[in-house]
Amino acid sequence: MKINEIKDLLQADSIDPAILAELAKDDRKGVQLLVSYQRRQEKLAKQKEEFLGRFSYEKDFWAKGQLVAGVDEVGRGPLAGPVVAAAVILPEDFSLLEVNDSKKLSPQKRLVLYPKILQEAVAVGVGVMDNKVIDQINIYEADRLAMKQAVEALSTRPDALLVDAMNVPVDLPQLELIKGDAKSNSIAAASIVAKVFRDSLMDDYARLYPDYAFDHNAGYGTKDHLEALRKYGPTPIHRLTFSPVSEMVGLKKAD
Repeated sequence: MKINEIKDLLQADSIDPAILAELAKDDRKGVQLLVSYQRRQEKLAKQKEEFLGRFSYEKDFWAKGQLVAGVDEVGRGPLAGPVVAAAVILPEDFSLLEVNDSKKLSPQKRLVLYPKILQEAVAVGVGVMDNKVIDQINIYEADRLAMKQAVEALSTRPDALLVDAMNVPVDLPQLELIKGDAKSNSIAAASIVAKVFRDSLMDDYARLYPDYAFDHNAGYGTKDHLEALRKYGPTPIHRLTFSPVSEMVGLKKAD
């Protein structure tokens, strides 16, 4: 078998073990491709094992014939913009292995997974609380309201919730998991949806307020953001109760 043929063969997801055994006997340089293939398979096997492990909480509900929604939020720390929450009900045959805590994924990977999650999920709901609500009732309570809105936006009502370290003010049984987005695929999927949704909103705000680079900092207090705050003052989407914005309320507001 020619080297190029070996290379093409090893791109397959599964290969006859007898063929692999024959390739292992070949001492040509090209069979190093076999080593690479075996490493990829080992990595994939580990990824599958970890993925299935992150369904342990869901399986408890599925075993009882119940639907469970994962709930997560994004945007607690920024100085500007809303807090966004998402609720996602995944089917038992969900198989997007790359779904994980959104913080562990690149922006490009989140963008790839976002439409796939929307397509494969039983239901997806999103909740948004803007900076004015945050200033009125504090970020923690705004978080909870965004999560409530997301759960109530689901087209299918779940029997229970898996929530990332929060309690949602809805009349449903819920399990609060510390670092839940790393323990539950449902919460991880919700974290991806919430993150991509909020980033898109901040990209829109960047067009309204180009001096603040919201498309790069998502409203967080980066150097360029703080410099714009000092120069132009807060915009209408800034959280006036958050420091250092609170110290700048009397300064010139942005147009």
